Parts: sequence; structure tokens; C-alpha cells
Amino acid sequence: MTAQTSSPLPIAAILYTPQDNIEMILMEAAAALGERGVRLGGVIQHDIGISANDPCAMELEDLSSGARFSLSQELGRGSEACRLDPDALARASMIVRNGLDQGADLVIFNKFGAQEAAGAGLRTEMGLAALAGTPLLTAVGHRFLPEWNDFTGGEGSLLQPTVASVLAWWNSLRGDA
Repeated sequence: MTAQTSSPLPIAAILYTPQDNIEMILMEAAAALGERGVRLGGVIQHDIGISANDPCAMELEDLSSGARFSLSQELGRGSEACRLDPDALARASMIVRNGLDQGADLVIFNKFGAQEAAGAGLRTEMGLAALAGTPLLTAVGHRFLPEWNDFTGGEGSLLQPTVASVLAWWNSLRGDA
């Protein structure tokens, strides 16, 4: 009887801390994968608050088209909360679903964050990608690791917050490791 080797599940999360520039890591990884001919789907977040003088100003980038749209909504003067726009989240959901329908090689989700940990956000779309067998990549902060492990059943890969670790994971899925 021979031992069976199993391929790694096509699910990975970059485990990061607040000190890691996770948006830049995801952007650089997406660019490197795109240059290799990987058909990307999904969305990456861009925190634009520093340049917009608004600490909560965020945009999402559609990785299949490069189009960007606001993830924040105006709540009026005096608001101190970050303002996730539900319409933008619905748009992101459609972008991910379209990527899956169009045969993306890899779907990238900006984060498994507070919304996903609570059962909302793009959690359903992450599940759809996993069920379809489409490789998915996201980022998860240490504080949401227990919820991520519950969501994945402890399966998948946890990656270091580097572009090199993302590329090594992708190569292992393709048998190039």
C-alpha cells in the first residue's frame, strides 16, 4: 500500500499584524501573479484616508478590470465611525461572483476582517470560491484567526506577510514548488 499525498487546499490567508502593510503586500502579490498570466478575480482594498485627510476613506479595486470605487460612505459631520458602504459591499460581491463565473484562476479578497468574522461581508463569496475549488487568497489579522479557523475548519494555508510567501503558495498549488 502506498501513502497518498494530498495537494494543499487552495485556500490561503496572509496572517498579519497592524504593523504589516497588508494592502501593499496584496497589491504587489496581485501584480506579480498577473504578470505571470494568472487570471485574477476579486477585490483589494486601498486605504486612501491619508491623502484624502479622512482616516476612514477606503476604495476597492476590481482585480479583473482595475476599476476602483469607494468603500466608504458619508455619514455627515461629527461622525467618528468608519463608514462601510453597504452598496459598495454588494458591488464587491458581484465582482467576486463574476470573477468566479468568468473562470478566474485565483480570487483575492482584501481581508477576512470584522464583517467576515461576524458572518457578513464577503464571507459567502469566500465560501463560494472554496466550494467551486477556485483558489482563494485573503489576509487575516491575528485577532480574527480563531474565526478564520472556524470558517476554514483549520484547513488551508497560513502565509507570512510577504509577497514571496504568496508566490511560493501559488507555485505549490501549481506543482512548481
